Amino acid sequence: MRSPRKGTRKRAGPSRLRRAAQWLHRWLTRGIAILFLVTVGWVVAYAVLPVPTTLYMIGESRRLGGIERDWVPIEEISIHLQRAAVAAEDANFCLHWGFDMAAIRDAIAEGGQRGASTISQQTVKNAFLWHGRSWVRKAMEAAITPLVELIWPKRRVLEVYLNVAEFGEGVFGAEAAARHHFGVSAADLTLRQASLLAAVLPNPQQRDAGNPSGFVDRRARSIADGAATIAADGRDGCFAN
Repeated sequence: MRSPRKGTRKRAGPSRLRRAAQWLHRWLTRGIAILFLVTVGWVVAYAVLPVPTTLYMIGESRRLGGIERDWVPIEEISIHLQRAAVAAEDANFCLHWGFDMAAIRDAIAEGGQRGASTISQQTVKNAFLWHGRSWVRKAMEAAITPLVELIWPKRRVLEVYLNVAEFGEGVFGAEAAARHHFGVSAADLTLRQASLLAAVLPNPQQRDAGNPSGFVDRRARSIADGAATIAADGRDGCFAN
């Protein structure tokens, strides 16, 4: 009589493990589904609503005691800045679906010494995620970028990018940048001013559009040429009306 009872006790352990595994699987599946739905809702909301703030802005506001920022629609941002930003950061912006595979291949060939992030990827990082180098952030960026490209028109991607990008320490967005550096509205930026703003984008806390170094000046001139090129060859077609 004792042997059968021992056999029953031996079978109870695996049964509990199976139930625990099933419970864990069920809750992980639900968690992933909830996270996906929340992300989709977030992306859909930002397709039409101004981005109220970002994690990076919150951190910089705490560090600096405040930031400069003023959201404006893309219609109130100079076409010169639109073209200059694209020429500087992602010349093939209108041609890809969120990832510039040619730029990625070039970056790999050069041993990762150059960046390959598109404006779409930078917009996702700025609007939805956090700054810093980590595989977790890069994986989330890679997952959200195609979703943004699917839901947002390219013009919206550029609009959000130009409103959340940093153009100087604590200076976020085209309108605040134009007023801070040049005392004009974003709509009134000249090609020269727009090119200077685009020249500081990779390193806005070390470069000054209002008082450019020799390097920034040369970079701005190159960007102005690039802006003229994408206007001439039609690579501004997804945002310039």
